[in-house]
Amino acid sequence: MKRALISVSDKSGVVEFATRLVKCDFEIISTGGTYKMLKSSGIDAIEIDEVTKFPECFEGRVKTLNPFVHGGILHRRDKISHIDQAKELGVEAIDLVCVNLYPFKATIESTDNFDDIIENIDIGGPAMVRSAAKNFNDVMIVTDVVDYDSVLNALENDANTIEFRRDLMIKAYEHTAAYDSMIANYMNKRFNNGMGAKQFIVGNKVMDTRYGENPHQNGSLYEFDNYFSKNFKTLKGEASFNNLNDLNGAVKIAAAFKDENAIAIVKHGNPCGFAIRDNLMDAYEDALKCDSISAFGGVVAVNGVVEADLAEKMNEMFLEVVIAGRITAEAQEVFAKKKRLKLFEYGHDRIVLNYDEKDFKHVDGGFVYQDADIVEADEVKNSELKTSREATAQELKDAEIAYKLASLVKSNCVVYVKNSAMVAVGMGMTSRVDASKCALSKAKEMGLDVSGSALASEAFFPFRDSIDAAAEAGVKTVIEPGGSVRDDEVIDAANEYGMSLYFSGKRHFLH
Repeated sequence: MKRALISVSDKSGVVEFATRLVKCDFEIISTGGTYKMLKSSGIDAIEIDEVTKFPECFEGRVKTLNPFVHGGILHRRDKISHIDQAKELGVEAIDLVCVNLYPFKATIESTDNFDDIIENIDIGGPAMVRSAAKNFNDVMIVTDVVDYDSVLNALENDANTIEFRRDLMIKAYEHTAAYDSMIANYMNKRFNNGMGAKQFIVGNKVMDTRYGENPHQNGSLYEFDNYFSKNFKTLKGEASFNNLNDLNGAVKIAAAFKDENAIAIVKHGNPCGFAIRDNLMDAYEDALKCDSISAFGGVVAVNGVVEADLAEKMNEMFLEVVIAGRITAEAQEVFAKKKRLKLFEYGHDRIVLNYDEKDFKHVDGGFVYQDADIVEADEVKNSELKTSREATAQELKDAEIAYKLASLVKSNCVVYVKNSAMVAVGMGMTSRVDASKCALSKAKEMGLDVSGSALASEAFFPFRDSIDAAAEAGVKTVIEPGGSVRDDEVIDAANEYGMSLYFSGKRHFLH
């Protein structure tokens, strides 16, 4: 008879799992609450202290840290010396270990009490997992309830191969690595502003992409906190690596205005159209006006529900991706006519963002890590008026939209917004005044009138030349962080032209 050691915090499905293990001729060893549950369910389990020959102690802090447990797991069945020594020491083999760990994540989400948090750091569990994983040649290690059926299938159908156990081993080490990473990151967040000597970034794999940024590169999507698994739904097509990057930019822009009917059109990570309107049809049509040429083959993010009439309108041109809060069944039927179009939704009436607290970028040899940038809800409202002219209510609304968009557009950038729609954008330039000129040139090409618009920059204007260019275009309101040694020159220029100029005091570079 083989023996299985079961000690789980997540007890879902464990009774059925243990019942079927018994039918596979396993004897069950268990601990604490798991033991009580199995016994009350009629499973003839053995309590751990019968194996360890030592009682659980120190309020359960020590119960499985014992040579009868770890010797039973770790001794090699292919070495006579190990088998002989196990017999000599009275160590019986443990052939399957089923362990999931104390709920540290749930604890830190529910309390700030440090004593409770410390007590929910598992010690014996990770030790058993690592022992069983190390000896995967002889031992099955089960760390996830979703694997119960496949493990039982392997046992019941003589499919308990070395390859199967190896896969379980890899998952086990991923499990303990993620667990320890979570603890280390939490402690550094609590005591070191989140910037410890080590930084751990852990994601769960959602899917492989067909390839990475280019066909010769491998690519996969990973998630934090089951964000994509819970929210992101594929309705048509397959998200590529590049699609996912573009989607990220598009949904952040469209959802930056909470419950407003906002639509963002993005090409290669940068917005080429944006509008907020009373209805989504008008928002799409006005967003498209900004740069309908670049919108061809672009990504459209809709902060709302796409109905059939909007789908018909979108079908008038080639779009690569549409993502929305929801896309109705009728709209999906309309979109079905476009074979190359990809559809995704969140299953909600609005786009659902995860609002990650941290941000990081790869650099050669490592990565840079920082607090995530966000425009605070009252950041524009609390901006300081630096000129004699005060903006109108609509101009302030336009300034807020332009400012939020600028925080999500590649630096150096400028964004022009008029009547709640983006009418010009310049991004990724080495010179801010060049960004202004490019934006205005494109607006002219598209036949858009930017006079009366609000202009936002994600960083200060180092010279008055950007104000001169804005005034020539008829801009009435400007919002920027301020902080240049030439701020006075910029303010004087704005006053000369009768502009409203606001300083937010906060820079929002996006590189």
